[in-house]
Amino acid sequence: MKRHPNLLNRNKTALIVIDIQERIANVMKQRDTVVDNTVKLIKGFKILKAPIFYTEQYPKGLGRTDSTILHHLDFIEPHVKVGFSVCCSEDFLQKVKNTGVKQLVLAGMETHVCVLQSALDFIQEGFQVYVAADCVCSRKEFDYEIAIKRMVQKGVTITSTEMVLFELMQEAGSEKFKSISQIIK
Repeated sequence: MKRHPNLLNRNKTALIVIDIQERIANVMKQRDTVVDNTVKLIKGFKILKAPIFYTEQYPKGLGRTDSTILHHLDFIEPHVKVGFSVCCSEDFLQKVKNTGVKQLVLAGMETHVCVLQSALDFIQEGFQVYVAADCVCSRKEFDYEIAIKRMVQKGVTITSTEMVLFELMQEAGSEKFKSISQIIK
């Protein structure tokens, strides 16, 4: 069967966690939801052996990645950046391209700044971009809503943690399905 080209394929997908850092996370109303769902994505991507990247925006000022998330990323080095879009760093962009993936799932803070700019730049670079709406947030709900609408207008697919994980699995009955089902519960 030929699958729809907008469905995620675990052999062509990477997760990018953008700037979920201590100091900025502390002022987010949706902090706990975003952190919990991002951890679910990280665990799922690890089970599926799909690439994971994460960034830190000016950690001297904003602190390190939230400790709950960092605990699950201990095997990966962060990409430290000062530009809002992760694509501003040619090194980082090249690392992502070198994986051969064509689809990117984004999680992070803030939706209307770093996530939006990264999503649009990744589209410009030829990637299919998916933003897990329950893994992103902004300090103000209005900024979050406008950013989501703008991304949709520009070709970003808005999705959720569960939709991402079930699309990547494609079917039930495997050990991976059982492990990921435990994460979602």
